[in-house]
Amino acid sequence: MAKVTLEGLRKVYPNGFVGVDGASFDIRDGELLVLVGPSGCGKSTLLRMIAGLETISAGELRIGERRVNEVAPKDRDIAMVFQSYALYPHMTVAENLGFGLKLRGASKDEIARRVAEAADMLELAPLLQRKPAALSGGQRQRVALGRALVRQPQVFLLDEPLSNLDAKLRMGMRVEIARLHRQLGTTMIYVTHDQIEAMTLGQRIVVLKDGKIQQIDTPMALYRHPVNLFVATFLGSPKMNLLWGEVTEREGRLALRIAEGVELPLQPEPALRETVRGYLGRQLTVGLRPEDMHLAQAAPERLPARVEAVEPVGNEAFLNLGCGGCELVVRLPPYDLPVAGDTVHLGYDAQRMHYFDPESELNLRVPPAAEAVERAA
Repeated sequence: MAKVTLEGLRKVYPNGFVGVDGASFDIRDGELLVLVGPSGCGKSTLLRMIAGLETISAGELRIGERRVNEVAPKDRDIAMVFQSYALYPHMTVAENLGFGLKLRGASKDEIARRVAEAADMLELAPLLQRKPAALSGGQRQRVALGRALVRQPQVFLLDEPLSNLDAKLRMGMRVEIARLHRQLGTTMIYVTHDQIEAMTLGQRIVVLKDGKIQQIDTPMALYRHPVNLFVATFLGSPKMNLLWGEVTEREGRLALRIAEGVELPLQPEPALRETVRGYLGRQLTVGLRPEDMHLAQAAPERLPARVEAVEPVGNEAFLNLGCGGCELVVRLPPYDLPVAGDTVHLGYDAQRMHYFDPESELNLRVPPAAEAVERAA
């Protein structure tokens, strides 16, 4: 096991494109850290830099106490699991598991012992004599994990390992990887574009956009206290509702004028009130999670909205609503639901409302850490 340290890591391609721009953070010894972001954000590039498969343009990378910028991948004591299983089709499961050790000159007894341990851990023992063509997708992915596992590296790197699996298998493999991490206590760095994977697997999450780090925190801290509009809307399914308009004040009461005759009362806590008042006569974006809104009786302080679609999904339902040009989704229990075309009135939890500056897109409610602001700037 080892700590991994990135200091100002930067990747610039020959055409001048910046793939990773000044990444600085630590992966703690024994931590499962997830890199997440949309396609092209630099997460896989960053993982490949740690693996030694991409050269580092600037900055320093350390595994443990050793600087590894120029160290060959095979000498970094890491193991990588890719999106494709990359199994040898002519070899059995046992041969696939032990092939890396064989190349490194391990004895037959050592290979057999480690293969047996990995197979037992991943429930592959009954499959050791099968070839990859006779395995399901989930079994092949477990073999790919086992091949990395037998090497007993300091750091595991996983690059979207579940992308080729269907939804049910992905869920099962997420549980498998989480259990494996708890059992081994090994440092793992996991790349995914799937925010559900990131939220359920990561002890901490690094959110990236356009090669820059936006925020680093625990899953629920990111969900509850996003530093900016991108993090707020990227994490969460359905995503955070956004309403925008001009801030007004009448008789000391602040409101957001969304459209003619449609206003959302604003009730910022005392520490935030003056900041929001500073937007009087100006545009402001307000965010509310789908679970922080609910149906209520008609009243001046309620927000009217038109039901566009109802999506019952079993244990809950999603109302898709239109409100003054804004599209909203409300998460509800699946009982006594309105129908498309109905007008409903929405209440909300004012303490869970987020306020975003429309230009900087920073969250006014969360004073961002200095390092997060610097990276997102």
